[in-house]
Amino acid sequence: MPDPVSANSAGLRKIINVDIDAFFAAVVQRDHPELRGQAVVVVGDPVGRGVVATCSYEARRFGIHSAMTAARARSLCSQAVFLHPRMEAYQEASCQVMGILRRYTPLVEPLSLDEAFLDVTAATAGGTLAVEIAREVLDRIHRETGLTASAGVSYNKLLAKLASDWRKPHGLFVIPPERGLDFLAPLAVGKLHGVGPATVKKLSAMGIETISDLRTMPREILMAHFGKAGVWFYEVAQGIDGRPVQPTRQRKSVGTERTFSKNLEDRSVMLATLQEMAAQVAARLQVLALVGYTVNIKARFPDFTTVTRAHTATEGIGNTDAIAALLPELLDRAVPKSASVRLLGITVSGLVHVQAASRVAHQMSLLDEILNPQ
Repeated sequence: MPDPVSANSAGLRKIINVDIDAFFAAVVQRDHPELRGQAVVVVGDPVGRGVVATCSYEARRFGIHSAMTAARARSLCSQAVFLHPRMEAYQEASCQVMGILRRYTPLVEPLSLDEAFLDVTAATAGGTLAVEIAREVLDRIHRETGLTASAGVSYNKLLAKLASDWRKPHGLFVIPPERGLDFLAPLAVGKLHGVGPATVKKLSAMGIETISDLRTMPREILMAHFGKAGVWFYEVAQGIDGRPVQPTRQRKSVGTERTFSKNLEDRSVMLATLQEMAAQVAARLQVLALVGYTVNIKARFPDFTTVTRAHTATEGIGNTDAIAALLPELLDRAVPKSASVRLLGITVSGLVHVQAASRVAHQMSLLDEILNPQ
């Protein structure tokens, strides 16, 4: 049986994208069997004005989705179970999963607590099939953690990521080199990671609705409209993605953002949303053993104007409380009292390893003792 991602395709990598299904909600249902089969909604403030972080597939059938207000979710499914996030449990589950992935290759690049790329090119050199590795990874995740995941297998990150979304939940999909262009052609441009509503609207105005349409546009025209991003659009349309899997890349920042289907007008909901994001960012920092020195929030208004505001601390910031403490002031600086927003985001930058931050703190303490003796 030939490997679907052909070993005869010279120079092509064999990439797997693994994505845990409905991660936060799945951990809850795993740890509380009585909630299996029920609509579970994970929200920062279950009884107040929180925003949905994620929900189970049972809840999604009612139209509930992430970034929706808890009030709206409750109106769609009154029998849903609303729960507060349990970041410690998510971190533990994430570490388990990442440990499983590293049994197959050292080339594992975590994208978030619940998703990672694997480069298994070397692991298939002896004749093992990439799709067999992916299938074994999914089985082992389920057996050892009680969670289900989906996987995509292809010859680059772009297609592996798209493939992992194709048969969720607990699915496996392969896009071999000879099918890459045909797979991409009918997809809406909005399916591309990072392409938001504003870009979709701009592309649509140019007559570009699908990746097949995008493929007809010369590189120069795309660059004229989108700058450097135009090169990316051109290469994506041709199925080109040369990014390697980078397990030890030097990160400049860790962050998350959400675009809302309906503009947020209530400041308490804005703050609750940012606080939930802070918990997610903090969990990611802890998994990576990093702290940062600058917290930055991003706000985009209905006219697509975008502002950022930052606070830089003298001590490393790595937990939810430290990030959340800065949010009220940053929100006030970024968003006028009467304004609404269509996007919010948090980024922590100025990253260092936890051990390095401890050394800096120790050195600062010694310096303080020298300069300010008792």
